[in-house]
Amino acid sequence: MAAVNTPGKTSDVLASSPFLQALAGQKPSRTPVWFMRQAGRSLPEYLKVREGIGMLESCQNAELITEITLQPVRRYGVDAAIFFSDIVLPLKAVGVDLEIKPGVGPVVAEPVRTMADVEAIPDLTPEHVPYITEAVQNLTGELAGINGGTPLIGFAGAPFTVASYLVEGGPSKEYAKTKALMFGAPDVWEALMRKIAGISAAFLEVQVRAGASAVQLFDSWAGACTPADYERYVLPHSTEVMTRIGELGVPRIHFGVNSAMLLPLMGSAGAEVVGVDWRTPLDWAIDQLGDGFGVQGNLDPALVFAPTEVMLEQAGKIIETGRRAKGHVFNLGHGVIPSTDPDQLARLTEFVQSYEPAEG
Repeated sequence: MAAVNTPGKTSDVLASSPFLQALAGQKPSRTPVWFMRQAGRSLPEYLKVREGIGMLESCQNAELITEITLQPVRRYGVDAAIFFSDIVLPLKAVGVDLEIKPGVGPVVAEPVRTMADVEAIPDLTPEHVPYITEAVQNLTGELAGINGGTPLIGFAGAPFTVASYLVEGGPSKEYAKTKALMFGAPDVWEALMRKIAGISAAFLEVQVRAGASAVQLFDSWAGACTPADYERYVLPHSTEVMTRIGELGVPRIHFGVNSAMLLPLMGSAGAEVVGVDWRTPLDWAIDQLGDGFGVQGNLDPALVFAPTEVMLEQAGKIIETGRRAKGHVFNLGHGVIPSTDPDQLARLTEFVQSYEPAEG
């Protein structure tokens, strides 16, 4: 029988984790590093194990989840593992008719348009996702023995991003249907966002109760909102997710793409650490957030295609800038690009973990 996890209690093996120390606002002996989308498309071992297996099918298989989550930890020695899943997996788990089409992304068969559509979406319970509990328990056992103990980050999509897929029926560049619903049918929008907030929070709660040491809420498309619209239509629901997870006592990271103008609002949702997208100068972000928050980021993912010395020079600048924040976790400013050379990420990891500031 698997050991029962006590949410919010850091195990002895993880007490010295630089990642968890940074999230707690402490000053670890070195800057911790992990990469968004590190468990995935750029790794040959990932492509091999996923061969012939659909994305959502992979995300519902505890053995595959475990293996894919561990692959970048073994290869790079990063300071945290990110749970392998997909933003729309919880929707699939509760019965929404959707698929992930290669080269397209999530496609919803019957997009949400009405209150009846919202009411037809069930709430998520642990019984919907037994493979998540099994995978997290497997992972925390394995990770305890890697590099002196490696924390696991729980994963979920934020309400706005998940809502955009449900309303648009798939990926979008304009979010016209999403905003039409948001502005034109605010009662339906409110109900939809409450529904998704509940699903996202429940999905994270399952991961934390099974052993995840921290969580990250991904709001990939939050940058489509103005600050005023974000505050009115989005923030209350992201806050609901963060509040529920905060009650479990684990640190929280909140990340959005193209979100420079939203950073203070995203911080106010309740996270200890705010992820900074690569378009935003890290020093400016630290100033906007103030002394109460740590930051994560924010090397341009495209810089791993530059000469190694150029990549490392920029990484050094980010590490130095990050020292000004309450805590700093080094990361890319968005996910790993699929065609990334894994050896470059290995060099980057080694550089960050061994970085020493120049004298003088």
